[in-house]
Amino acid sequence: MRGNLSNDIVSVKIEEGSKKPIALNEKSFFGKIEADTLNLSVIEACYLLEKGRLDVFENDKKCSVDYLIEILRNQGLYGNYIVYRDLKDRGYIIKTGFKYGSDFRLYDRGRSPGKGHSDYLVKVVFENYDINVLDFASYIRVAHGVNKNLLLAIVDDDFDITYYNVEWTRP
Repeated sequence: MRGNLSNDIVSVKIEEGSKKPIALNEKSFFGKIEADTLNLSVIEACYLLEKGRLDVFENDKKCSVDYLIEILRNQGLYGNYIVYRDLKDRGYIIKTGFKYGSDFRLYDRGRSPGKGHSDYLVKVVFENYDINVLDFASYIRVAHGVNKNLLLAIVDDDFDITYYNVEWTRP
């Protein structure tokens, strides 16, 4: 399958008779279908490229995984990619968490968009990042307000991940 990189979106044209892009969206919940195109984020495209399920081109030049990773590094999103890849490899469905002020929404195994609500909001933080307690409280408050738990993904300097399930409790 071929995707074309432009403006931080990888677009996969849905040709007549081509079921792969539709299956990526409907069965695996990658990207968003708009008209006759499956649009993927660079994170999603990098994951699919790394797994050998997608070829990415920019101006008719084939892109490598390293090239997409460099784009993610330049945008400060490499830690997000590491967390995305880890959770995806564990079998979770991951969608953007932008409207909730988080990095991702995470669907537990057996649940999916349209068939249930996400269970977690995922916030990616580097271990050397100083987090403001008021910001942290707002992450938890938003998650609680939309009936989700906050999954804090701490990425260390070696890009190892430690997850913390943070729940709202009332004393």
